[in-house]
Amino acid sequence: MSTESPDGTSDRRPYVESPIIMTTVRVITPFVFTLGLFIMFHGADSSGGGFQGGVIVGTVVLMLGIAFGVRVTREWVGPQLPIAMIGLGVLAFLLVGVGSVLLGGGFLEYGVYGIEDASKYGIEAVELAIGLVVSGVVIGLFFITASGLGDEGGSQ
Repeated sequence: MSTESPDGTSDRRPYVESPIIMTTVRVITPFVFTLGLFIMFHGADSSGGGFQGGVIVGTVVLMLGIAFGVRVTREWVGPQLPIAMIGLGVLAFLLVGVGSVLLGGGFLEYGVYGIEDASKYGIEAVELAIGLVVSGVVIGLFFITASGLGDEGGSQ
């Protein structure tokens, strides 16, 4: 949003505080986060999965950014969280996949783990790993895109 100041210069205000939006986001955030996790874990048995759930979980940070301001949210989340989420997700995926190879099976062959319902738990672990990667990417892309809306140099 841009307004003209009395001297004719443009005053950019990308964030306007709204008590209604802030209250709504405070109330629905835990439910949206829980829905994202549910969809991630439900991917092993029915429709849903890591990608869809990861996007929903990543959307929680977007909602916080819209409600409380991108700068405040970026400072609260920090630059390390999206990177850590992506790294942890890739590591978890590789551990599940390569672990089965080290036990004498094929990549992502869950049966070699020797536990009951190994396939179900293995798929859930992979879905969670994919969800972590996707959430980290969504959050990172949000902050990268939002930094382009600020002043020159990406400061907002």
